[in-house]
Amino acid sequence: MNKSRYLFAGDYMADPSAHVFENKIYIYPSHDRESGMPENDNGDHFDMQDYHVFSLEDSHAEVVDHGKVLDLKDIPWAGRQLWDSDVTEKDGKYYMYFSMKDKNDIFRLGVAIADHPYGPFVPQDNPIKGSYSIDPCAFKDEDGTYYLYFGGIWGGQLQFYRNNKIVSPNELPQPDEPALSPKVVRMSADMLEFAEQPRDLVILDKDGKPLKHGDTEKRFFEASWMHKYQDKYYFSYSTGDSHLICYATGDNPYGPFTYQGVILSPVVGWTTHHSILKFKDKWYLFYHDSVPSGGKTWLRSMKVIELEYDENGCIKPIDGLTS
Repeated sequence: MNKSRYLFAGDYMADPSAHVFENKIYIYPSHDRESGMPENDNGDHFDMQDYHVFSLEDSHAEVVDHGKVLDLKDIPWAGRQLWDSDVTEKDGKYYMYFSMKDKNDIFRLGVAIADHPYGPFVPQDNPIKGSYSIDPCAFKDEDGTYYLYFGGIWGGQLQFYRNNKIVSPNELPQPDEPALSPKVVRMSADMLEFAEQPRDLVILDKDGKPLKHGDTEKRFFEASWMHKYQDKYYFSYSTGDSHLICYATGDNPYGPFTYQGVILSPVVGWTTHHSILKFKDKWYLFYHDSVPSGGKTWLRSMKVIELEYDENGCIKPIDGLTS
């Protein structure tokens, strides 16, 4: 039976973004801590203050902790809460995209640069102009174009925006209205700015209609991830309050994408956040749960499990509680 394993017992790490660099698996998680703040829908209890980097020689190897590679106090525009991050490589440099609240308590996306995949990462003085919300996913397409996918509602503040601007009233759509879309944007040649205005990544049902906000077991909430399999683009994400990792497929990086199904059913703990990669001819799902902390939703631990596709390119669903 396909079984998962925990990756690092020494501390609480969540939201693992995994990539293959230098023939190793590198993992870029957020670093949970006991903040002492009460749980709320804004996520104030997720008060992360730094990032570590981890690596694996292969999926069964012992995890190497490369230590702290970026600290909130070293980021000039920092307010609080270093949430999810992701890393990509271009021309021998490594670019970390991270989400953090600025001094006005507004989530922005920042960039930090390193000479090695294990850091340390040096932050830019300012956030990316025009950036907002959380959960950046950096994707390099086969033609060498780089894209950033991002967005998250509730604490991630995506519901405050329409057409890339804060609007009032900033309310969630009604259940029968189109769901809020994750965002996709092409990056500039220097990897430090948006090359265009972020676009909506629209997810459609099997009838070609945009998912509704009330489709809570299918529509986007947070945790964007993009990968390719057999020339198809696979956009995967968390449904948030229904606690699923789902996916949709499309023919280009901008979409539209058609909903296909569930990758991971609910785990122990409120959040669910993942990444997907291919390494040595096998596919893997990285994610987290709260079992080691006794179910504390803000103290999560990284896991990995092999991911499988059927003959039609559909991802075989994984049971989050028994695998």
